[in-house]
Amino acid sequence: MIKPDAIFNKVTDISVEFLKENHIKGVILDVDNTLLNLDEEMLPGAKEWVKSLKNNGFKICIASNSVKKSKLDRVAKELDLKYIRWSLKPLKRGLKKALRIINIQNKEVAEIGDQYFTDVIGAKRMKMFSILTKPISNEKHWINKVKRKIEQFL
Repeated sequence: MIKPDAIFNKVTDISVEFLKENHIKGVILDVDNTLLNLDEEMLPGAKEWVKSLKNNGFKICIASNSVKKSKLDRVAKELDLKYIRWSLKPLKRGLKKALRIINIQNKEVAEIGDQYFTDVIGAKRMKMFSILTKPISNEKHWINKVKRKIEQFL
C-alpha cells in the first residue's frame, strides 16, 4: 500500500517516454515540495516539463492538500492548469475531483508527489500509478520532520 510504482529525484526527471511506457495518459500533481519549494518558488524547469507533457497529449490537474488559494491560483495560472485545493489526500475525495477534471480512467493516471502518507497511499487507494519524488526542500516544521523520518524508515 505504501510502495510507489516509481521513484524520481524530481518531477522534471519523469520523461514523456516513461509515462507512455507505463500506459499513462493523465497526471495529477502535488504542489508543495513537488512543484514548489517551501519558500513557494517553482522548481526550475517545471513549467517547461508541464508544457512538454501537454504537447504530448497528457491531461494534467493539480491536487493539493494546501488551503492557500492565492498560492494555488498563482501556480495554476503559471502552468495553465486546473486545481483541487484541500484535496485531503490520502482520502479519495480530492483525487476523484481531479479525475473528473482530466476525464481519464484511474488506471491510466499517475499521481505524482513527495509524500508516502498522502500522495502514494492516495494513489494506491484510487488504483492509480504512484510516482514518488524526493522533496525539493528540507522540512521546517517539527511534525513534518518526524513524518519524513518515518517515511525514510519505510
